[in-house]
Amino acid sequence: MISKDKTTQFIGQPAKVLQTEPAVVIEWPRSLTHRHTYGKLSPFFMALREGRLLATRCINPECEANSLWLPPRADCPDCNQPMEWKEMPQPVIGTVHAYARVEYAGAGIELTTPYYQIDVELPGVCTIFKGYLAYGTPEIGMEVKACFRTENPTNTILDIYWIPYEE
Repeated sequence: MISKDKTTQFIGQPAKVLQTEPAVVIEWPRSLTHRHTYGKLSPFFMALREGRLLATRCINPECEANSLWLPPRADCPDCNQPMEWKEMPQPVIGTVHAYARVEYAGAGIELTTPYYQIDVELPGVCTIFKGYLAYGTPEIGMEVKACFRTENPTNTILDIYWIPYEE
């Protein structure tokens, strides 16, 4: 809220310090409602709710970017033509390309810390898909399987997660 003299006034509660070592961790309660649209990427998020993974592919036959893209793109980054939706075959199996242990999740991340954020290579996909490992400890080259939060979905990217794949 801006006062009549054009100075900013803070409305709400100040951040509370939860810990100072080894790093400062604060709690800052907010009462914001954030609304946005997924626009042309809406089919991707609706499919996650249903336990399906959709990728995109350029429809231009002259474009060199003929691979699948995940995360999906609404328009081809090479020729700017619309992309078409392709469903990934089930089960979706990938390989851990890189990983990081997350000690402090950012605001709005409902995952219990620590957790592993993983980058997953998928067959036929030209990009690396980022997600999280639900349990276990990742290793480079480890096979993982996609799982979906179909009960009580968040309608976010957190509706897909990965688990170690065992045949």
